Amino acid sequence: MIQYAFSVYDLEYFLLILVRVSCFVFSAPFFSMKNTPARVRIGLSFFTALLLYQALTPRAAIEYSTVIDFAIIVMKEAVAGLLIGLAATICSTIVNFAGSIADMETGLSMVTLMDPTTRENTSITGVLYQYVLMLLLIATGMYRYLFGALADTFVLIPVNGVVFRGASLVDSMLEFLGDYVIIGFRIVLPVFCAILLLNAVLGILAKVSPQMNMFAVGIQLKILVGLSVIFFTAGILPGIGDFIFDEMKRMIVSFVEGMR
Repeated sequence: MIQYAFSVYDLEYFLLILVRVSCFVFSAPFFSMKNTPARVRIGLSFFTALLLYQALTPRAAIEYSTVIDFAIIVMKEAVAGLLIGLAATICSTIVNFAGSIADMETGLSMVTLMDPTTRENTSITGVLYQYVLMLLLIATGMYRYLFGALADTFVLIPVNGVVFRGASLVDSMLEFLGDYVIIGFRIVLPVFCAILLLNAVLGILAKVSPQMNMFAVGIQLKILVGLSVIFFTAGILPGIGDFIFDEMKRMIVSFVEGMR
């Protein structure tokens, strides 16, 4: 008969690990998608926390005097897990921004659809880029880096050792906003340049032949040229994934530094 005994201190330690891991899983890219079954996320969180519990030795008793103190410790671990997952998730929204700019240039900005993964109205190109990014995240093994980074946070930020540094976190977000715009425009630059040249050509044609309805012609040409550029530049999508994943790594490190 197998007997496995543990103390209440071990249970508290395991539950605090589970809180940080589960909050990370429910906010990390791909795992936080609405079409990911909740049972899968719960099971992944539990077994990941169990592995980390076995690896994190030695363990010291969590010191607290009242229930409110323990609740504060739990909230700190939950916020730490959410921030680590958020650092990766906000980077994946860059492709949605790039897709919105591309659709605005090609005349498809009003053609929006309900994304079942986020329950928000997004552009067609943004959804395309989003799903390609998720496929690259799985194909390239980036999810292993995310869980490896989560495991390393328990070494850098021990359980009940989270210290939020507001100034550092705010600086990280401000720096990300600058990278957000730069990377987004770099992704959509081929479409932007092609439509810019097309607008110049249409402007010249409007002066040469005023009797031609450039508005009706321009709408069709913009859609045709925009979709053609997106199709022929599909080969740069792995490079786009590299940009996003490098930004994810930098943001995770920056957020962790702000909680040490």
